[in-house]
Amino acid sequence: MVRIDFFICVQKRNRGLIHESAVFSFDGRVYTVRMSDLALYRKYRPHTFEEVLGQEHIVKALQGSIGQGNIAHAYLFAGSRGTGKTTIARILAREIGCSTNDLYEIDAASNRGIDDIRALRDAVPVVPLESPYKVYIIDEAHMLTKEAWNALLKTLEEPPKHAVFVLATTELEKVPETIISRCQVYAFKKPSRELLKDLVMRIAKAEGFKLEPAAADLLALLGDGSFRDTQGILQKVIFSSKDKEVSVEEVEMVTGAPKGGLVNDLIFAIAARKVEKGIEVIRKAAEQDIDMQTLLRLLLHKIRAIMLLRYAPETEKTFVEEFVAEDFEMLKKISRDTEANISSVVLSELLAVYDAVPRAAIAQLPLELVLLKICKAEKQ
Repeated sequence: MVRIDFFICVQKRNRGLIHESAVFSFDGRVYTVRMSDLALYRKYRPHTFEEVLGQEHIVKALQGSIGQGNIAHAYLFAGSRGTGKTTIARILAREIGCSTNDLYEIDAASNRGIDDIRALRDAVPVVPLESPYKVYIIDEAHMLTKEAWNALLKTLEEPPKHAVFVLATTELEKVPETIISRCQVYAFKKPSRELLKDLVMRIAKAEGFKLEPAAADLLALLGDGSFRDTQGILQKVIFSSKDKEVSVEEVEMVTGAPKGGLVNDLIFAIAARKVEKGIEVIRKAAEQDIDMQTLLRLLLHKIRAIMLLRYAPETEKTFVEEFVAEDFEMLKKISRDTEANISSVVLSELLAVYDAVPRAAIAQLPLELVLLKICKAEKQ
């Protein structure tokens, strides 16, 4: 029989980043293995309020209330995916003295019925094992059934002093008003692209890789305001990389993002009002199975840059690092062309159609229609 004498997880912090190793004893010898196979979002997850990024308004409020001993019996964390709701819930539990044995995490997506909440409700009055508080984190809370919400409501109305609930949701509008009114509500913001860019560059460095600034910017853009998604994309890229320097072309290849040249061709078509050329570019993107919303997001990113270069020249220093040299020169050239069909109206029309793309019966149709409109190829 194989015998492992002990197994522990060691964490080391370096500039706010967490490095984890597994240390175990086998057959009288001690081994240390770096846990490089961990998902990056878990490996570099914040463990203290000081390490949290992008949610300073929430951290400050929670630290203030904890410092004054004002612990609410129920919190509601609302925000889009990957913004740190569950992470901050765990940190909150740790900061108020809740041990692992008194922390309970429930996934409401799979435990959403009345029987699940009744079982939880029956366990709540039992005193904590070794902490001043028992903390219940209910993730994806909006998935609870109406009957489950009603069963939970009574507990939230008259909770025992030792119970603290943290409800996390991406869809606040689906949470009943009767529940919301009994919680302290915190709205989580999407992290800025600049923040995500800095994060992926630091994590890549910690993993022994170097990202081109333009590659880091593309990763941040593809992450779409989610820490978890951005780190997941980074993991896919660096784990597929053949060397330690990652270019923007490599990010495009691994992620399936449209190549910069394809986006540029679409910009040229719009600028010159060449509808046929624009339709051809969109057709190529569809044939390559490129996500149309991603194509539109990159298109918006570059046309915004053109507008800012035209009307706010001081932003040029920022864009030098965001784009590869060839792209930057192209954007700057178009920004100086007063005849180019690039304007705030064009940008607004493209932005308006962005949310329609995922719901379209034909993925490329909204982009084709807006192309006709902004190039004045269709009679109004």
